[in-house]
Amino acid sequence: MNKVNISQVDVLFATGIYPIEFLFYYKEGFNTGKIRRTLRKLSSVFWPMFGEYRDGMIFFDKYSEEDCYDEEVINQELNIPELEEKGFEAYSRFSLPDLKKLFFLKVIHLKNGMILIPKMNHLAGDGYSYFYFLSALAALSQPSLVPFKSYLINLFLKPHHCRTTLKGFSFEGAELKPVFQNDKFTVEFDEIPRKDVQSIIKEAATFDNLRVSTNDILSAIAVKKTVGRQSQFFGEEVNLTIPIDVRRQIKEYGRGFFGNGIMLHTIKLRKKFIENTLTKGLAVQIRKSMPSVSKETYINYLTELEEIISRGKMDQFIPFDPKSGCLVTNISRLPSDKLNFGTGSPELILPLTVEKNSTAILAKNENFILRFAHNP
Repeated sequence: MNKVNISQVDVLFATGIYPIEFLFYYKEGFNTGKIRRTLRKLSSVFWPMFGEYRDGMIFFDKYSEEDCYDEEVINQELNIPELEEKGFEAYSRFSLPDLKKLFFLKVIHLKNGMILIPKMNHLAGDGYSYFYFLSALAALSQPSLVPFKSYLINLFLKPHHCRTTLKGFSFEGAELKPVFQNDKFTVEFDEIPRKDVQSIIKEAATFDNLRVSTNDILSAIAVKKTVGRQSQFFGEEVNLTIPIDVRRQIKEYGRGFFGNGIMLHTIKLRKKFIENTLTKGLAVQIRKSMPSVSKETYINYLTELEEIISRGKMDQFIPFDPKSGCLVTNISRLPSDKLNFGTGSPELILPLTVEKNSTAILAKNENFILRFAHNP
């Protein structure tokens, strides 16, 4: 049996909140028998995904396909224009139920293609880990005439699972209760031309000698629109939370780290400042607030999480509070080109996980798509 202690960051998701779940539509179907065999093979490599959580640890004994995989045939076509027109209301019906293990893959055969819905408990890993695994699954599921391809891919893609390598940690003595998300919310989409974002970045650099990133600009747009649409629901201060991937800065993690290699950075902004400041000025404020990530600063972050956990108020230990702020997650760079199972990249990619007062940044051709979830 394999087992590993969960990390300080993992505890944020130990109640099962915010599973990572996407819908991938492929116009051309492919061999699911190969996928099933590859899942079984990868279960020994990415074993925490196929395990169970209990008492501060992830355990994996053996792979069971019935707990991790399902497949069905539906005698109808997927209406993509309808999905894009009706948005979340139309495609939320594809969301999977709660997981028994930490990962599940549903395959749906349609008259005009195939849908893959991989769902991963966020305790198992972050968005990077999710696509890390799916990229390996796709690469090994493709038909190939190259000898030892499976061995080579395993060699170069093999993850490491020691989640507490940077700072030892044992999560004990706290009872975690499931979080029930019964709040109703409305989902809307805004399309932001990429050229408009680049124009703001250039203007800040040329006239103000200030450096801001694409994510700074889009986060500024997101928080301005979130507050603008429902100002009455927020107090005088609004907390903006942005996840930061730390793998590049923490050599002990690196590209092969499988887990939650993130820092949740929160900046407090005055509501009047958000409402009265131009996007560029707000983006500059966001940029100035961003922490310098190093081994020392990340250990300090993990220590702060431990101190919060030690107080025992686990109901308050959450990634962000929708009642006092918003979360902005940038998934515009997801590796769609690596999700080719032999018949091409997915024709359509839709995130299925939604939380009130969260914004997902997506990409569509030359534009960005902001998906807002807010009070109805």
